[in-house]
Amino acid sequence: MIAPAWMHQQITAQQYDSWSDEQCAGIEIVDGMVVVSPSASKRHNRLVKILAVALEAAAGPVWNADFDFDVRLQDVPLTNRRPDVVVYRADTIDVTPTRPEHILLVAEVVSPGSETTDRIVKAEQYAKVGISYYWRIEQPPAGVPVVHTHVLDPATRAYHHGEVFTGLVDTVAPFPVRIDLTRL
Repeated sequence: MIAPAWMHQQITAQQYDSWSDEQCAGIEIVDGMVVVSPSASKRHNRLVKILAVALEAAAGPVWNADFDFDVRLQDVPLTNRRPDVVVYRADTIDVTPTRPEHILLVAEVVSPGSETTDRIVKAEQYAKVGISYYWRIEQPPAGVPVVHTHVLDPATRAYHHGEVFTGLVDTVAPFPVRIDLTRL
């Protein structure tokens, strides 16, 4: 299989914004280059859905929690990420692209093949652009998910480790929420 030419050259924000939703599905843009993401497992998707529904219910009317859309981290070189779950200001639902200043929390579910990206690269990128909360969810092969919470230090633009939850998330930051992840 030969990759299309556009996968071998940097994409600008203007070019990307002209693409259809179908063309943008399943990819991220990092430093202008297309990064294709493999399809997620059913377990991964179920976990994302449970997290998003619980976060939205707990967040109140000011915040939405959704998944599967672009977050524009920078315009030049273009960097778009598709976090697994995004908690963003409800009044920005129709603002495209979604920018870091619209976002309160992002969550990434670590899957085989995305370990370094989710644990290190994305965390650093999200911190650098000022997203206040980052949750990383690990999926042990024979156990319940483990949620690692991180809180941004605005002065250093780095995350500090927060609480760690195995199976049951019960926290007050960024708002009180209780999520049972033992029922996957």
